[in-house]
Amino acid sequence: MTTPDHPSPASQPPAPAAQDRIYRSPMGLVGGVLLLLVVGWLGFDALFQGHGRAPWLALAGMILIVPLVIAFTLRPAVFAGEDRLRIRNPFRAVALPWGEVASLRSGYSNEVVAKSGRKYQLWSIPVSLRARKKAELRKSRAAAEAARGGSTPSRGLGGLGAFGGSGGSGAASGPARADTDQVMDELRDMLERRGTEESAQGEVTVRWAYEVIAPAAAGAVLLVILLATG
Repeated sequence: MTTPDHPSPASQPPAPAAQDRIYRSPMGLVGGVLLLLVVGWLGFDALFQGHGRAPWLALAGMILIVPLVIAFTLRPAVFAGEDRLRIRNPFRAVALPWGEVASLRSGYSNEVVAKSGRKYQLWSIPVSLRARKKAELRKSRAAAEAARGGSTPSRGLGGLGAFGGSGGSGAASGPARADTDQVMDELRDMLERRGTEESAQGEVTVRWAYEVIAPAAAGAVLLVILLATG
């Protein structure tokens, strides 16, 4: 009796789960790193070279400022998985199963609306009105060229977008929508595909970021005490 060369389907390992799509703001990351470098340079200079109460004030200021800089620049992210949308904002993290998402809105900010009516802003997907105007200009120029029947691209409005995408070298080759609007379109597509799936149902959970709040509050209290006793 021979053994089959291939294992039966029941004995095969399960397929790995799809990885979450992660959306972060490159400009926010760059700005956060630069701010941390400046704060560290000034803070440590005052901490080790200062006299009197200056080192204590520098220490309290760093304990207050560093967590806030991290919270507003490095921490924000959106994780879009097959079953849920996770939002990591400066002071809290929200997990919404797709079945609990009512809509994704784009105005002066991007936000997700739960079926309960609660709104959660997407900090890591900021709206750029300038990028929207550029995309609309590219779209109108492409339409004008198509109406004239011309195929020669106009001079570029390209460049790197907010999420690292290339804007192309001409009006016809550039994206028809701003980078963050394209990201919102992707999230709406996932909502449409996964919103009714059984595995995408559940409850919305919110967790406050005490790892950010606690040190910032401690630094603020220490700074107030030092200023009050000075």
